[in-house]
Formats: sequence, C-alpha cells, structure tokens
Amino acid sequence: MRIFLTGGSGKAGRHVAPYLAEQGHQVTNADLTPLGHPAVDDLLVDLTDAGETYSALAGAARFDELDLPELPAYDAVVHLAAIPRILLRSDTTTYATNVLSTYHVLEAATRLGVRKVVFASSETTYGVCFAQGERRPLYVPVDEEHPTVPEDSYAMSKVAGEATARSFQARTGADVYGLRINNVIEPHEYAELFPPFLADPSLRRRNIFAYIDVRDLGQMVQRCLETDGLGYEVFNVANADMSVAATTSQVIERFYDGVEVRREMGRDETFYSIDKARRLLGFEPQHSWRDVLDDPGRS
Repeated sequence: MRIFLTGGSGKAGRHVAPYLAEQGHQVTNADLTPLGHPAVDDLLVDLTDAGETYSALAGAARFDELDLPELPAYDAVVHLAAIPRILLRSDTTTYATNVLSTYHVLEAATRLGVRKVVFASSETTYGVCFAQGERRPLYVPVDEEHPTVPEDSYAMSKVAGEATARSFQARTGADVYGLRINNVIEPHEYAELFPPFLADPSLRRRNIFAYIDVRDLGQMVQRCLETDGLGYEVFNVANADMSVAATTSQVIERFYDGVEVRREMGRDETFYSIDKARRLLGFEPQHSWRDVLDDPGRS
C-alpha cells in the first residue's frame, strides 16, 4: 500500500513507519521534522494548514513516481501526529493543534478518495490519566463502551478527533479506525522505567496499569490496514499483561475496591481490555516487559 503517515518522527511514529515499510508498504512520513530513515520518504508538512495538508496528500512522494503515466493515489492514511500530552504547550495550543490537524487530515483524505484511515486516539479519553486528583474507572476491565468524559485539553482533543472521524466516515463510507493507544513503551525503556513500576504499582494507576510496546503498536496498525469493511470503529491498544508485578486481584483490592469487576480476569491480565481488537482484527501482542526483566511476583 502507498501510505501517508503523519507524525512519523514522533515516539510511536519513528517505530511504526519503518515497521510498515518492512511489511512492504511505501510510506511517506508527513511531519515537521524528518525521520531520516532510508526506507521512509520524508515530507515536511504543517498539518494545521489545510492547504499544505491537501497538497501533500495529493502530491508525489518520491522522484521515481514522476516516471509513471499518472501520479498514484494514497491507499491509506495513518494519522499519528499530535502534541502528545498536556504540559508541553499551553492547553489552548494543544487542543487547537490536535483538533485542527485531525480535521484537515480527514477532510483531505476523504475528499481525495482514500478509503482507509487509521488515526491515533488515546487512553486519556476515559478521563483517568490526566484527571485532577483521584479518578477511577467506572468498571474494569475498561473496554471501548466505557464513557469518555475527560477534563484535560489533550484528552478533549482526542474525543473531538473521534467525533470528527465518525462524521467523516458517515459522510463517505470509508473505513476509519481509531486507536485508543495506551502508554507507548520503546524496548529500551523496560530496563530504564519499569523497575520502579514493579516496586510501586501506584505509579501506573493513571495508565490503568497498562502499556503498549511500540512494536505491537506497529502490528496493530498493520492489522487495521489488512482489515476492511468495519466502517467506523475505535479500539483499545495495549499489551496483554499489566505494567506492574502485582496480580490483578492485588490491584483490585488496593486500587479498585468498590469498582465493578465485570468478569473473571487472568492473574496478569491488562485492565485495559483488548478483547475487541483481538476479535475484530486478530490483534495479538507479542512483547512484554517480562521478556527483559524478572517478575518479582513470580520469584
């Protein structure tokens, strides 16, 4: 597939873009900063500018395309670009940048006839991650039916992006899939970040004790590209296990006392349900912090 991928120079994108290229796709990275990967084409694009976004999506990606009888269209758009959390820019800039860029990407893609759009939403939409003070889910495991009522600018922008995406899908009938991505972890971060998490599970409360290995995020995007005909859907994206050494029963007793537990859970099972992605996409995470670190709970 010829793929227009936004934000390919960010934390997730710099892994997902090369991963998709390794699967045989032609990937254009639309970002304000070049990735510089030999298998990925870089195009500097300000996605908050509607004209730039449309022009980039309608244009050539590489010189060899000029030798074709006509310029090929993009088969899919993967929209990962965003200000990635609060406390990087002002709240107003975070909200405006994320909402406007998502609108521009979806409008340009659908007007140009792209029939598959995969866009990054967030775990923060459930209102737990960046809440002021203590906030717990209404029930666990948290699935895609859980209410999304956040209070921070970043999560608000992601909920607005989901509403925008659903509207463009209704208008066009294209497949538009949103990924409520949990805390993205790069392989080197297991050794750097996880020892404190294993010692003190409260550090992971705001992430619903979950995480997503960036390599498995690449797999998730690939599964979305391979799966047609779902219309508009949103999916939680996480690894199958928790990011802490405590067991599910210990987490429930300490952090979720009084919270509805809707079904029996495995010993290490994520509280951020990926059942829907497994069922509809065949998603099955391959990585775990346990591949790198010893689990003190099992020693």
